[in-house]
Amino acid sequence: MSSLVGKTVGGIGCAVVGLPLLAALSAAALIDSLAPSSTAAAPSTNATADVPPAMLALYQRAAPECPGLPWNILAAIGKVETDHGRSRSEISSAGAVGPMQFLPTTFAAYAHPVPPGGQRPPTPWDTVDSVYAAARLLCANGAKDGRDLRGAIWAYNHDDRYVNKVMQLASTYATGTLGPSTSADRALAFARAQLGTPYVWGGDGPTQGGFDCSGLTQAAYRAAGIAIPRVAQAQYDRGPRLPRGTRLLPGDLLFYGKSSAHITHVALYTGKGRIIDAPHPGAVVRQEPDRAGSPAFQGATRPAAPVGGTAR
Repeated sequence: MSSLVGKTVGGIGCAVVGLPLLAALSAAALIDSLAPSSTAAAPSTNATADVPPAMLALYQRAAPECPGLPWNILAAIGKVETDHGRSRSEISSAGAVGPMQFLPTTFAAYAHPVPPGGQRPPTPWDTVDSVYAAARLLCANGAKDGRDLRGAIWAYNHDDRYVNKVMQLASTYATGTLGPSTSADRALAFARAQLGTPYVWGGDGPTQGGFDCSGLTQAAYRAAGIAIPRVAQAQYDRGPRLPRGTRLLPGDLLFYGKSSAHITHVALYTGKGRIIDAPHPGAVVRQEPDRAGSPAFQGATRPAAPVGGTAR
C-alpha cells in the first residue's frame, strides 16, 4: 500500500478500474479507522470500545461547529444522557427528549442551520440534529475557544456532579493534545459516518438513498465548508493537484481511471494506505486499501490546502 502520489496521468463515473472487490471490514478495523488525522485529540481505547462508530464520527464532525470545543466533551455528554443514543427513546421527568436530551423549546433555539444529514424540519429526536444543537448550546455558554468548558457543561445541566462526571468521562475518551479539527478532519468524519450507506448512481446523500463516489466526496467536503464540483473528472480538474512524489495526507482525494482525461472514480484518503469510497452499484460506502500504486491511479488533489499551497 502506497502513501506517495504516483504518476499524474483519469470519465465521471464511479467504477473502479482494475480494482477487485474487497471483503467488508471487520468491526475492529472499522473502529480503528475513526481516529482523527491531525491536531484533534485521538479517541482512546475506552472511546473506541464504548462509543458506536457512527456516533464517534458524528461527535468529531459536529465539534468544529463550536471552534475550540473538544469532540470528547460532546461524546461524554452523549454518554451520560442516553448512552450514545442507545436509550434515545427515553423522555426525562422534565420532558427532555432524544439522544442529547433536549427540551423542545431549548432545541429550537439551536437547531439551525440544519446540519448535513439532518432532518427537515430539524427534530431533537434525530441524532445528527441533536448533536449539532448540543455543540451550539455549549458554544453559546462558554465552550467557544475553550474559554469555559465547565461553565458550558453546567449550562447544559445545572448540576456540579453532572459537570464533574462529564469532564472525567471526557478525559477517558481522548488521548493526546486537544485542538481544533481541520477541514480534512471534518470531511473524513462525515465520510466515516456514511460507512455502510448504499451506493446509488447520482446519489448525493440520504434523500437519494445513498451516494456515488463523487457524491460522497462532494458531500464530505461540503460538510467541512469547502465547495468542490459534483463529478469525479471535474473534481480532479479543479485540484489543487499534488505533484508526483508528494506524501499523501488524510483528506486528500485519490482519482482512478484510464487516463487523466478519463477519471472514473474518486475516494478519500484516510491515512495508513487506506481510503473511504462508494465503489459501484450493489456495494456500500466502505474502507479499503488505497491502491495508489495500481495502473488505474491517476493522481491526487488536496481540497483542504490553503490558498497558494498544498501543505496543511
